[in-house]
Amino acid sequence: MKRNAFKMYLKPGCEKEYEKRHKELWPEMRELLKKEGVSDYSIFWDKETNILFAVQKSEGDGSSQDLGQLEIVQKWWAYMADIMETNPDNSPVSIPLKELFYMP
Repeated sequence: MKRNAFKMYLKPGCEKEYEKRHKELWPEMRELLKKEGVSDYSIFWDKETNILFAVQKSEGDGSSQDLGQLEIVQKWWAYMADIMETNPDNSPVSIPLKELFYMP
């Protein structure tokens, strides 16, 4: 099992809406992530910088960030685009992070 970490950027003042939308994560998104081998997925918010820090486990070499060609993911991105920094295709600006330390 591979562990992935990445950061994204939340627009100022949108933390409550971001949290609300994720508490109401669409069942089809949850099912897709599980089907694609993504598990143990957490997103943390740095209040000072509005950076979102995500960590997830995945089977294989991919991560949730590799599912952008799927229609449901594109709909989710469009739904979240008003509260996050995004690329022209509505995908969140996402920067992979290299693991430097892990203590199991």
